[in-house]
Order: sequence, then structure tokens, then C-alpha cells
Amino acid sequence: MSDDRFDEHAPADADRGYADFEFERRFFVRDLPAELRDAPALIVQSYFLADDGYALRVRVQAGDVDVDLAAATDPAEVLRAHTADIDFAAVTVKGPAVGGTRYEAERELDPSVGVELVRRGGAPIVKVRYAVWLGADGWSIDVFGGANHPLVVAECERSGPVTSLQIPDFCVTEITDDRRFSNESLAMEPYSAWAPSFAAELASDGPVFRQDFGPNTHLRF
Repeated sequence: MSDDRFDEHAPADADRGYADFEFERRFFVRDLPAELRDAPALIVQSYFLADDGYALRVRVQAGDVDVDLAAATDPAEVLRAHTADIDFAAVTVKGPAVGGTRYEAERELDPSVGVELVRRGGAPIVKVRYAVWLGADGWSIDVFGGANHPLVVAECERSGPVTSLQIPDFCVTEITDDRRFSNESLAMEPYSAWAPSFAAELASDGPVFRQDFGPNTHLRF
């Protein structure tokens, strides 16, 4: 997730260094409380490369735009309908994730250029991201449409390793290192294609939360 628009202290390109990494933990959500659907941002992004954890992505985003996404939602149609609302675009390269840490370099694009790149190629994803403050952290909650409907993923990102986390009780299980849930994987192998097998896996194995980042605490919502 890294979006420098929301960080007034984000370093300039020539001085980024260690900033070109993301530290996050991610969780599968089954039932998102309606009151958390606040501060929305519509996101349409295309993956031009997704291979063995490496990814090249172009994202366009429309702040304060909420869309009722469904399985029939077409990312291209959503982009056409909201082109005038796009206020941010970026190209991002990523490396494989290891233990909640991943190389990520993001550079801003002119929104009109970003729209044309997304429109003209790549494997698309459409989602609405809600920004919420829960416990001691800011969280992003992504609600997916199209072939990834009805997937919902919550993530907490920090400037360093995400340790001793307060995990909201709507988080069903941790998917930090489950590559199936990375956005580039979802672009190539959408959630709808393997949701039944994941549900069976979860029912059989039960939820899992990583314990090697310090003690987790339960945050009732």
C-alpha cells in the first residue's frame, strides 16, 4: 500500500533510501462493520508484470469517491465513469515479500498519463479503500469488486516492522505472507476462482495469527 500523498513527511525522491520498503501486516475480513466505510478512495490499477513476487503496477485513485462494487463490476467501466475524479496516479515496482517486509518504490505520475496507462493495458483490479484509525494504528481496508468480489482485506502499515499489533476482532485470519492475496496475484488469479477452496482450508485449519512480531492483542470493535 504505500501512498506518499498521506504522509507530509515523505522523503523527496533523491533522499528516499530506506523509505523504498513497506512494512505491513494483512488480514482477511469476512464482515466489515458498516461504520468503517468512511474516508473512501476509489482505486483502479493495472499490473503490467506479476511474476514470482515481483510486480510493476500503475495505479489511479479518486479521493472521496465511494462506489458500490459487485461481482459484475467492470474496472474499465468504473474508470470511464470516474476519469474526471482521478486526483492521484503512480507507478510502483515491488519485490517479493518476506516476513511482512517488501521492497516498494513508488513514483507519482500525472493523473492523465496514469489513466491512459491503466486504460491501455495490464491486468486490472478495482477496489475501494477505506482509511480508519483503530487502536494505536491507522488501517486501510480494501473492498474489492469484479472478479475479486466479495474479498475484503485489512492492512496495517508502519514505517518499520509491524510489531505488538492490536488486531481488530473483524480480522478473521492473517494473510501477511499468503501470496495468493497480494494484489498482483489477485489480478492474475482472482479470488472468486479459489474462494471455495480457501473457505474449506480456513474451516479445516482455523485462523492463524503470526506470533513472531511480538505479542498480539485483541481489539474489540
